[in-house]
Amino acid sequence: MPDDAPILDLLALLPAEWRAVLSPRLDPARTAALAGFVAREYATRTVFPPVEDLFSAYRLCAPADCRVLILGQDPYHRVGQAHGLSFSVRDGVAVPPSLRNVFKELGEDLGVAKPAGGNLSGWASQGVLLLNAVLTVREASPGSHANSGWEEFTDATISALDAMDTPVVFLLWGGYARKKATLVTNPRHVVLEAGHPSPMNPRGFLGSRPFSAANKALADVGLPTIDWARAAG
Repeated sequence: MPDDAPILDLLALLPAEWRAVLSPRLDPARTAALAGFVAREYATRTVFPPVEDLFSAYRLCAPADCRVLILGQDPYHRVGQAHGLSFSVRDGVAVPPSLRNVFKELGEDLGVAKPAGGNLSGWASQGVLLLNAVLTVREASPGSHANSGWEEFTDATISALDAMDTPVVFLLWGGYARKKATLVTNPRHVVLEAGHPSPMNPRGFLGSRPFSAANKALADVGLPTIDWARAAG
């Protein structure tokens, strides 16, 4: 690592509520190794999202407030897109193809008009944890930070939610996300699986009606539903 590279304390960057539930589930040595890797990458490469957005999903959705989890794989890898929320892009950025399909399904499922942009922070502020399994990526190199240690970090996040008393709806889209269903063992939670919304996946997502199904699951246990029409924060 370059001498002037900042030292990242990943747990210190987390909001206190998340730090409390994740620390007991993380191996300190492996977390330190992940932090060293991430610090080196930020110091020597162009990495997304910007470090100040690394834990946006956690900052906008406290564990006690989480009602829905939507799991992505890794961040968008082009300049200006990623800001720490799965499937979401910054204001003013063109909506990526997968998110266009999410909005298409949202319209067909609930009659919601296509949002003006792709910033999903309005979902996050309502208790939707927009989590990627891998939280960083090199520019123009999708999957470049896979198997660097993030998977253990985000698996611990899913396990921490699984341990919660309040029911959570897990929306798992695509083969990668659906493998994480094994981490959800508490019967009070609901797992809703579907295909990935990528246009390269011609079936399995469109028509799955995940938004109405998630709201029904929440309503069935007396929890407030999500206003899916309020995407922007």
